Amino acid sequence: MKKRIGSYPRVRIEGGGRGVVSQAGAVLLIETVRKAGLDQAISTALMPWRRPRAVHDPGKILLDLALAVALGGDCLADVGTLRAEPVVFGPVASDPTVSRLVDTLAAAGPRALATIRTARAEARERVWNLARKAAPDAAGQVTVDLDGVLVLAHSEKQDATATWKKTFGHHPLMGFVDHGTGGSGEPVAGLLRPGNAGSNTAADHIATTQLALAQLPKTYRRGRRTLIRTDSGGGTHEFVAWLAQRGRWLSYSVGMTITEQIHQAVLKVPAPAWTAAIEPGGEIRDGAWVAEIAGDVLNGWPKGMRLIVRKERPHPGAQLRITDADGLRLTAFATNTTGDPIAALELRHRQRARAEDRIRAARATGLRNLPLHDTAQNQIWLEIVQLALDLLAWMPMLALTGKTRRWEPRRLRLRLFSAAAQLVTTARRRHLRFAGHWPWTDVITDALGRLEALPNAG
Repeated sequence: MKKRIGSYPRVRIEGGGRGVVSQAGAVLLIETVRKAGLDQAISTALMPWRRPRAVHDPGKILLDLALAVALGGDCLADVGTLRAEPVVFGPVASDPTVSRLVDTLAAAGPRALATIRTARAEARERVWNLARKAAPDAAGQVTVDLDGVLVLAHSEKQDATATWKKTFGHHPLMGFVDHGTGGSGEPVAGLLRPGNAGSNTAADHIATTQLALAQLPKTYRRGRRTLIRTDSGGGTHEFVAWLAQRGRWLSYSVGMTITEQIHQAVLKVPAPAWTAAIEPGGEIRDGAWVAEIAGDVLNGWPKGMRLIVRKERPHPGAQLRITDADGLRLTAFATNTTGDPIAALELRHRQRARAEDRIRAARATGLRNLPLHDTAQNQIWLEIVQLALDLLAWMPMLALTGKTRRWEPRRLRLRLFSAAAQLVTTARRRHLRFAGHWPWTDVITDALGRLEALPNAG
């Protein structure tokens, strides 16, 4: 080491080092793939697309892409970071082979998408069973949040158009299972749409909900134990009627646009009918009240629908809308849940904001842009992104505890996946030895211990 000059020590740089593995913390994701049985499920699903005498398994190629995206990659070529570490990731296909597979799956269209999604659903059910009390259905209920994502395009791509925010790109509709306050969330639907797709298109919301339900265990694909939450984009007659259709009986909590009819009904609500809103801890939310509205305003909507309105003192600097009243911001949502206080229902709907955290994580995991040209290719990319997000949600669910379970992808990469390790061979076995001074080595080793204690798939 040279004499210290300036704020940081100077070190000599040399190439050709051996016995060091970069991004060794990614073994957490690899072990998650193994315990979930995702490698077997994907390989079996994509077997029809494996050419005779092919060297690389299409399922392995797709999983390698998902791992590269989970580690921070944002294009197909980033799979090269895995190719550089064959000791950890095994043989990785070349860039041309990867591109050919994506083109082949894109040409197969809905058939390829259906097989990939079926494999994901199979692995998801196994992970939830392994997670037990940490699973999102531990309380016997599942919450699915639907929300749109604007993905900017900086070049001419198929279906990239002007968006409602006066940008240029695509407007996919996503669905996420909410893990509650103790965890994050996982994607269960991704519908790629042009940039000019409407925010309140009922057909798109129905299609996305169908994709999301197909990802859940069969017991949650219908019935009141599954809650569908949306913003006001889902507050349409067609979508709400579809959710409440006989035989489907899904629970819903959908945002509603404040129409003139709703606005006039709010003005007629007597003061004693307003109830103080609450915070997650049960304390009263300062400056916010909720009330339920009935009467003619519900005409034309499905039987059993309840309309709940909240009025709240706006934050400093917030602009009021023409539909607000008496200097208070008005919001509304509809639900078919009965038996709970309206303040609790309003809190449950407000927690839909966690979907924004899931969108932020998706943008940081391959959804900042769609790197390919054709829509069919980018739909395959969207499935790869969802695979990566699945792994980033399943690994904390199975292996992490406490606050670490809520770490978002950027923090997981910085503290866990980026950790380097020394490769040691003893008794014909290879071991990764993480640095003792790394602050999160104990988190990595403890997590690996929990994963190894789980039964293998199949």
